[in-house]
Amino acid sequence: MSDKKLFLFDAYALIFRSYYAFINHPIKNSKGFNTSAIFGFINTIDEIIRKEKPTHIAVVFDPPPPTFRHKLYKEYKATRLKMPEEIKLSVPYIKEIIRGFNIPIIEIEGYEADDVIGTLAKRAEKEGFIVYMMTSDKDYSQLVSDNIFIYKPRRSGGEAEIIGINEVNENFKVKNPENVVDVLALWGDSSDNIPGVPGIGEKSAKSLIEKYNNIIGIYDNINELKGKQKENILKFKQQVELSKQLVTIILDVPVDIGIKSLKTKEPDRNLLMKIFNELEFRTLISRILNSDYETVQKELFENQIEENPDKKIKKYDNIKTVKNYYYLVDTKSGRKDLINKLLRLKEFSFDTETTSLNVHEAELVGLSFSYKAHEAYYVPVPADRAEARDVINEFKMVFSSDRIKKVGQNIKYDIQVLINYDITVKGYLFDTMIAHYLIQPDLKHNLQYLSENCLNYTPVPIEELIGSKGKAQQSMRNVNINVIKDYACEDADLTWQLYKILEKELDANGLTELSQRIEMPLIRVLSDMENSGFSLNTKDLNIYAGVLRNQIIDVEKEIFKLAGVEFNISSPKQLGEILFEKLNIPGNVQKTKTKQYSTSEEVLVKFKDKHDIVSKVLEYRALKKLLSTYVDALPKLINTKTGKIHTSFEQAWVTTGRLSSKNPNMQNIPIREERGREIRKSFVASGREYVLLSADYSQIELRLMAHLSKDENMIEAFKKGEDIHSATAAKIYNVKAENVTGEMRRRAKTANFGIIYGISAYGLSQRLNISRREAKELIDNYFNTYTRVREYMDKSIDLTKKKGYAETIFGRRRYLKDINSANAFIRGMAERNAINAPLQGSAADIIKLAMVNIHKKLLEQYKTKMILQVHDELIFDVYRKELDEIKKIVKHEMENAVRLEVPLVVDMGTGDNWLEAH
Repeated sequence: MSDKKLFLFDAYALIFRSYYAFINHPIKNSKGFNTSAIFGFINTIDEIIRKEKPTHIAVVFDPPPPTFRHKLYKEYKATRLKMPEEIKLSVPYIKEIIRGFNIPIIEIEGYEADDVIGTLAKRAEKEGFIVYMMTSDKDYSQLVSDNIFIYKPRRSGGEAEIIGINEVNENFKVKNPENVVDVLALWGDSSDNIPGVPGIGEKSAKSLIEKYNNIIGIYDNINELKGKQKENILKFKQQVELSKQLVTIILDVPVDIGIKSLKTKEPDRNLLMKIFNELEFRTLISRILNSDYETVQKELFENQIEENPDKKIKKYDNIKTVKNYYYLVDTKSGRKDLINKLLRLKEFSFDTETTSLNVHEAELVGLSFSYKAHEAYYVPVPADRAEARDVINEFKMVFSSDRIKKVGQNIKYDIQVLINYDITVKGYLFDTMIAHYLIQPDLKHNLQYLSENCLNYTPVPIEELIGSKGKAQQSMRNVNINVIKDYACEDADLTWQLYKILEKELDANGLTELSQRIEMPLIRVLSDMENSGFSLNTKDLNIYAGVLRNQIIDVEKEIFKLAGVEFNISSPKQLGEILFEKLNIPGNVQKTKTKQYSTSEEVLVKFKDKHDIVSKVLEYRALKKLLSTYVDALPKLINTKTGKIHTSFEQAWVTTGRLSSKNPNMQNIPIREERGREIRKSFVASGREYVLLSADYSQIELRLMAHLSKDENMIEAFKKGEDIHSATAAKIYNVKAENVTGEMRRRAKTANFGIIYGISAYGLSQRLNISRREAKELIDNYFNTYTRVREYMDKSIDLTKKKGYAETIFGRRRYLKDINSANAFIRGMAERNAINAPLQGSAADIIKLAMVNIHKKLLEQYKTKMILQVHDELIFDVYRKELDEIKKIVKHEMENAVRLEVPLVVDMGTGDNWLEAH
């Protein structure tokens, strides 16, 4: 391979990509200027220079229109939205930074960047270069060859994608990248307003070119096509030819620059220093200029004097610099002074350094505290357990103070670690991770991401201290004390700085009440629930494991008998060959990228009626999953110290506001099938003196729909305490309640839960196994009955289109950026979420609020513990003597968490195990 490596950047493709990567949480400097596009673009250039070490490089910009394509087709790009003002303001800075990197900028009037890059790429290839086109634009695929590649920049946490001939051919279903233009010409492009052929989308275009090689081949074999597709391809032949001209990249643009002149050069340090300083890019100053902020200030001052020898300039000493003051507190007197400082505060941030991420196994290595930006204190904790307790107990008064607000990043972990040392963290809690989750639920919420995006600072990764995951990773105890001091103090300091920013953002976004009333108090509730754990009857579960293994063997034998041969049922390759070659099961058989038959559950379900073996394979898989995921796995998760399973609740994970859990995922324990119920049966009360209580909201999302839509018929049914599904059936079928049949109620129930989430007539017909006409009639009757529901759904979509987000009754937001997408499928998904989010999110908010209120009551005097939440259900490990009181408390708090237009109703059950209680 050639050692000459040319990188060609498609400037605007990367600028827009950088800008929209931070659209929900833009990077701004102290002057309020949005630097997202600039920051992202610089990071991309720097990463390429450092990692790929190009010998030659250039950045190509699109000139202002018109180009030759506009002259060819005046509607070209006519539907494009106006460039955001923030990008316009960023472009001059980006161009100046590119000059600072000493990278040539190329812009040819009348030609787009695609054409200039195509011309340079083909020219460089002839001169023996390997060429990488830095872009995310699919149109460039037509240029790919043995020595020309598309280089897609990496996304956060991922790797860059290099696209060659094989990838292009695979993706576009073509034999040669040159035929990509044929696919694009048929497909069209809504973003560039390239017409293509009406009715032909991506899938159809690829399928046609895969079969006929190119557009000429299609017209040569036009009689093989049928129906509307044939009609449109013939009718819009001129449009296809125009589209092909528009998507074809020109390879003879008059570019006067020679490839050799694009040779990589050393950057202009002074120019970059000035721009980075102006934009307040402290992280980039450190990483790219290999300098700290203070040194850069001195250099700029000296350069200023050099450039203006006769001008009076203020002394450097007057220039404000930022320095971190991190202190090691490793003496008893030092700890006493720190404790006295903390006790006088109204708030501080803290962080724990431990030996493990498993809270039940973790030992404290140290504590860090901060209450002022760029200042923090680190208190090491001895390895000896008794000595460690002595040190930690010195801080007991600080942590147990109700008056002092405690701030942390994922603070639930820290307070659980301290519980292991008999320290209860009291007072109001503020978690920067949770705060950011409320503000931007779709983004990441870890400390590195928040620091980079809110503070423009990259913290030291823990891997630099203890190594990567695995056997080679050392314990935090073995890290040099000064190194761990800086690391721990940095965590507490950054958390404090983030707190000051995020607290204001919560208020600015109207999220303060949601934060203070529900999410922050919930942290302590979840901590106690995780700490309590859930008992498991391993004896019965082991017996059931034997039953499942025997059932698996029986089903396996039946599959082999139906197949006429033994094979590895778990091998997709072997299974596909048996089903679709040996048994010749008819139907439209899909294949994977590796050319194997697709045997996913979704695919196999479609073939259930074609052969008995398919149902048996699905049963086999269900049994195997039940055994491996639950029956065999759950006993291994029992904590040896407590004898219980301790799930971990994730509060900042699901965008709708729902909780999730892991290790194990308790939200996913099967219940609908008999086999799955045996799993719930194995979860038991903690002892003979205890019993499980299940409290479950009845039809809470339908009640919320009645409340939000203000539909009189739905409200009346709930207020009368009627069975909502029977009431719905009576109205849409126009019969008396007593004449509603089981089938009518079943259909009404499916309609109630499906229609309010935007189910189509086709979807409803599939679920109910009825014709599409019947399904449409059912939907029409439903909306004729509940007219306000239709109005509410339409209003929800319109409101979300205007605001960009949907809201719960407590103001929780779910951002839906695709709500205005030109792609009907993507837009439809967003519209369904615009209806779903306020319902599901409000239900999540209500049960969380109930949990907070119940938890307060339980702490007063009861032995009973709340141990689990699964969506609309709460599970309690109840001390039997308290059962009657607890039932009253739980019912009252759940049913009165909020006041709605309709009553909230809670169903309750008790039992020695979860199945009985539920």
